[in-house]
Amino acid sequence: MSIRDKLDISAYLVIGQENCTRPVDEIVAAAVDEGFTCVQIRSKISSAREMISTLDKCAAQIRRLGKSDSVALLVDDRLDVVLAAREAGIKVDGVHVGQSDIPVDVCRKFLGEDSIVGLSARTQDLIDYVGAADVSQIDYFGAGPLHETQTKPDCGRTDDGRIITHSFGEISRLAEVSPIPVVVGGGVKLNDIPKLAATKVNGFFVVSAVTGAENPRLAARELVNTWKNFA
Repeated sequence: MSIRDKLDISAYLVIGQENCTRPVDEIVAAAVDEGFTCVQIRSKISSAREMISTLDKCAAQIRRLGKSDSVALLVDDRLDVVLAAREAGIKVDGVHVGQSDIPVDVCRKFLGEDSIVGLSARTQDLIDYVGAADVSQIDYFGAGPLHETQTKPDCGRTDDGRIITHSFGEISRLAEVSPIPVVVGGGVKLNDIPKLAATKVNGFFVVSAVTGAENPRLAARELVNTWKNFA
């Protein structure tokens, strides 16, 4: 059974060096040890070689914790980085793309059937999308933003510069109509978790709630435990 078949997006960490005041792999190790189930490396400032190095260190931490077969390690947008990392022998499980990035079918062609391919978009866009699109090559949707967020300032931004966030009601609607799992983020904090769990989505994703925390391990533990208590 491949990790694609066992994909768990209930507690999903998005992380890059620009979000951290300490080594990325150190935070990843703490989060995974406390129960995070999926890790996405996302950086707009790192070179390909820097991202490959980060992936190598994070994969080693996940392996050290004995969770390589259960915790997915993904890369945002950079299909080239995934392929190069795999060529170097690093266990990278897939890619996450937006609707304006490399098409899902191209990712699937190059990564194979055992790999994970996630797709993100604004919540309302995804509600419209699932009614007309073939989602057979997509493993999960990343939706949001729940709140305006500084870690991805263009998230939810319209062509005229407005930020559109989404209500728990809209997120519930997406969870209801989506044929594949949904993970929601965008400024998610600990006090959002109970209401988010009540929408029946499959998980939450965070950046700064863990990477910007004074104690990332404690923050990860509280997020995971709260999700488990309410989901």
